Amino acid sequence: MAENELVAFRERWKQELKSIKVERRLGRASSSSQDKKRDLKNLNEACSSSKVEEGKVSVSGGETAADTEDQPEYVSIARSLLDGRTSPLLDRIQEERSRRKRQYQNMTGVCSASLQQEQQPQRKARKEEELVDLLIQDLNEVNDIPFFDVELPYELALKIFQYLSCAELGRCAQVSRAWRVLAEDGVLWFRMCTKEGYHQDAGVSDSPSWKSTLRDCRNSAKTLRSNWKNRVGSISQLQFELGKVLCDVSSCDNFVLAGYTSGDVRLWDTLHWDSSASYLKANSLSANTEPRPHVSHVQVNGTVAAAAYEDGCVDLWSTETGGEPIHHFQVSGRIQALALSPDSPALVSAAGSDVRLDSANDCGYWRTVCRAQLPKTVQSLTLVPGRGKQHPLAVLAAENTVYLLDPREEEPRMLHSVYGHPITCLDASDSQVAFGVKRTGWAMHDGGNKIHVYSLESNKPAACVGNSPGDFTCINLRDSSPHLLVCGNKDRRVRVFDLRTSSSVASLYAHHLGVTSVQADDWKIVSGGGEGLVCVWEMRMGAKLWEMHNRHPVRHVRFNTSTLLTANIPDDKSPRGACITDDDLTAHRRHRGVICHYDFSEDALSQDHILPICRSDYTETSGYNYNIGLAMPYDRLSGSHPSH
Repeated sequence: MAENELVAFRERWKQELKSIKVERRLGRASSSSQDKKRDLKNLNEACSSSKVEEGKVSVSGGETAADTEDQPEYVSIARSLLDGRTSPLLDRIQEERSRRKRQYQNMTGVCSASLQQEQQPQRKARKEEELVDLLIQDLNEVNDIPFFDVELPYELALKIFQYLSCAELGRCAQVSRAWRVLAEDGVLWFRMCTKEGYHQDAGVSDSPSWKSTLRDCRNSAKTLRSNWKNRVGSISQLQFELGKVLCDVSSCDNFVLAGYTSGDVRLWDTLHWDSSASYLKANSLSANTEPRPHVSHVQVNGTVAAAAYEDGCVDLWSTETGGEPIHHFQVSGRIQALALSPDSPALVSAAGSDVRLDSANDCGYWRTVCRAQLPKTVQSLTLVPGRGKQHPLAVLAAENTVYLLDPREEEPRMLHSVYGHPITCLDASDSQVAFGVKRTGWAMHDGGNKIHVYSLESNKPAACVGNSPGDFTCINLRDSSPHLLVCGNKDRRVRVFDLRTSSSVASLYAHHLGVTSVQADDWKIVSGGGEGLVCVWEMRMGAKLWEMHNRHPVRHVRFNTSTLLTANIPDDKSPRGACITDDDLTAHRRHRGVICHYDFSEDALSQDHILPICRSDYTETSGYNYNIGLAMPYDRLSGSHPSH
């Protein structure tokens, strides 16, 4: 405000204060006699309440309760601003204290109270004049007055702060010391860390500073994403040196399981690379058979590894101990489909139309919990994840029908069946089932092949997506982001659908021999094709980031935050050698297939991932283990390098 307006405001305020003081003195003189009688009458009534309040602190500044009650409202606000009391709750507390203090003073002595009231206005007048000057001075210095001293319980304030984001907590930490302590509370940052998907199994006391932990996790995630996009990391091939052909590969977390035509099953722990539990022994029946049967299917989760052989035998091992099988059974005929639950000890297998479901109890003993015989041959099956300690639930695809196998029911329940429309691929999440349906005959003119999604809770259709002339070959619903489905097709395209709107999110021209395997997360897609090409795509832009090629079709693709595992499995399990008469495959590595493990958490440019020959120096006379001479003969004689 201008200088003249400020002076006029100050003078008008002082005159108003003086007029109020004169009126208050006249009112006190006329009512002093009546107050004395009333105070003596209420003396006994106030005695009980005054004893409780004896010893409490009076109103700040040395003024009486009557003065505080009679003063103008703006003067009390000014005093509260200067004293640091800005909460209406604090003002009410002070008013209650003043009322009880007045009762105590009336009980102890009315005369002393009257004398104190006659002396108080002079001191109060001077103080109010000082309050006006100090208030106007403070208003000239600051524009905003922060009201941040509301007294709340710490737990209640913590519940309010839990709805704030990281940026909002950072701004609150700059308000005051009390807010900074609250905004940096470990419980808030622990909840935020677990909410973003980090350290899901940790406790509040596992880290001294969850704020720093969340910052480190975010920086690591940013670095990993950059490494994924730029193909920065280390690559290793999981080789099996017996010279046999790779038959099937499965992976879960840090475990990789592979089966070969020699009947051998090998387990890798990519986290520790522990070779002591790598070789898994087969059952005595398959081990003593000559020639040993090929491994047809393998499955692995965090605790159990399973393998099915061509002779109908199935073995299960513990991933912790390895060695001998912990469970074994044999069926008549060849195992056509095998599935292991990703998060529970449950195994389902199908031989022809016979289906068998095995599970382990709480003591670790395996037993058959359900057997069923379907009217049709089973082509594919899977177990519903996320069941925990509940009964396992299997989804079966037999020609043109999809069944649900529940051990609590006598017969498998039919979920979907349309005559003449066979099922081509199948996958399930904890709440939905997705399968590809092939349209034949006149149905081809009805929009082509489609993917049907059913709800496991209601057993009714939830969505129907796709409109492709080619057959759908692979679906990944379990590992995709919520409400998204990624699939591959024989028409060379990878598609991503939004199940909420049944619309296409991305359609990528990927592999000229058809898509054989696919997986996606919130920002990238990894696909494998029949020509042996592995492609990594950026979903939002629909652009290919990079690709890798091997000889055989890509039958297995699985990745997590920092690693990628791909398996190129040959179609021909009994190839001939380089010559017509040469059938020794030990000299022909190209026929075996390959398993590649990519680790994007490591820096491929570090010295540990550079070949020894590339680290050789010109000052040395030979390469590391390659016996390559890097010095010229005349250098050895003269002991010096040429100047050029």
